[in-house]
Amino acid sequence: MSLLRQILLRGLTRPRRTAITDDQRSYSFFQIFLGAFFAARAIRKATDKPHVGLLLPTGGAFSIALLGCWLARRTPVPLNYLLSQSELDHVVADSGIDTVVTAGKMIDAIEKQGLDLGALPGRPTLLKMEELKFRGLPPLTWPPALGTNDLAVLLYTSGTSGRPKGVMLTEGNLRCNIEDAVTHAKLQDGHVFVGVLPQFHTFGLTVLTVLPLYIGARVVYTARFNPRKLTQLIKEHRASIMVAVPSMYGALAAVKKASPDDFASLELVVSGGEPLPAAVYEGVQEKLGVEILEGYGLTETSPVANWSTPERKRRHSVGPTLPRVRNIIVDEHNQILGPDQEGEILITGPNVMKGYYNLPELTQEVMVELDLPGQGLSRCFRTGDIGKVDTDGFLFITGRKKEMLIIGGENVFPREIEEVLNRHPSVHASAVIGEPCSSRGEQAVAFVELEESARFDPDDLRRHCREGMASFKVPKDIRHLDKLPRNPTGKIQRRALTL
Repeated sequence: MSLLRQILLRGLTRPRRTAITDDQRSYSFFQIFLGAFFAARAIRKATDKPHVGLLLPTGGAFSIALLGCWLARRTPVPLNYLLSQSELDHVVADSGIDTVVTAGKMIDAIEKQGLDLGALPGRPTLLKMEELKFRGLPPLTWPPALGTNDLAVLLYTSGTSGRPKGVMLTEGNLRCNIEDAVTHAKLQDGHVFVGVLPQFHTFGLTVLTVLPLYIGARVVYTARFNPRKLTQLIKEHRASIMVAVPSMYGALAAVKKASPDDFASLELVVSGGEPLPAAVYEGVQEKLGVEILEGYGLTETSPVANWSTPERKRRHSVGPTLPRVRNIIVDEHNQILGPDQEGEILITGPNVMKGYYNLPELTQEVMVELDLPGQGLSRCFRTGDIGKVDTDGFLFITGRKKEMLIIGGENVFPREIEEVLNRHPSVHASAVIGEPCSSRGEQAVAFVELEESARFDPDDLRRHCREGMASFKVPKDIRHLDKLPRNPTGKIQRRALTL
């Protein structure tokens, strides 16, 4: 059965049960169900384009709009409100959207960040959720099923070229990933999820939005991460499932009055998005009395590939794969390596993306077909991460092949920051590397080579960066070098830079 039909059936079979509680209100399954049909009617009237932007705070309105897009046979494009104006402009232009489902409070909030929705390419129509006409009865016809290969969502993630790239996830990608996650982690409708990751984020979308609706479980959302408030919500609602990034767990452990009693209801506490520091793991276990289990995935893998569970866990491992997913470790010549041999991690399975939108060459670059023992010719995704799989099937990530930073759970490529820095008139060239950070996992440090006679002003360079990129990408430290390290062909060598 298709993902959408399964979700709608849940709404019909348990109409009065609470599905979502957010900062504003609670929604029953039937309210989500009915709201989605109203939203679909408004979306159909607003646009004939295949893609629709979603710019909403974390909460029930996002879930209603997402389902409304699917009912209207449109592909949702969740928009990251932490992006800069130029980055958001690119996403809107690249996806071709002419309608954005949003909310008045959201517009006010992002305008305070300096974003101008009126200046977006094509000036898309802003369809405000609070202004939708939830009156009368919308057409409650049973929706046609999305095909396995039909596009279900277009998620934009950071790219090596300095611009976000659109990851095309199909109905089959999402459905298989959710089915396998439910089986693997033994998730049930009685669970209460804590939705603290933003819903434009791949884990927030799949694991904390679609999955709970699919199994008929409840989610408690909060739009802004506040460790004290989150502690109260977990205790008040007796949350049992929490998925977050390490920096969030570190902040929870730092809450002075937090105690194991506040977190006693949690059955499964999962960390993903960035490496889990030993200090965070040990601090949370000692102070809060819960053990963090690691998971692993990427936007391109819908996202979950590996997941540690209470029954199958190993310290420093991100766990075994989901049922239909497979980790392949290869050397630089794409030769498959054996257990405990280190190489690049490839992922194959029904969760692997269809490709990058409008980027066929990049899609071809990250996909490879391998003849796998017992499986035949298989389409595999190159993660760019380095790791090994032990004899019991547990994956250990040991490094990254790609020069990518993970800041607060968000992927950031050095090239993104360098391109902004290089546009400053005083900068001749720049290079960015990562530095460990206890609160955000990593933070960016930039090195600049100045134009002749230019004056080094790090504060001015940081102001320039804030105008051209999301605030979390702005380098914490900018340093001046007379000459950046280069190889014989003139290419800048980031690896030669030291902190």
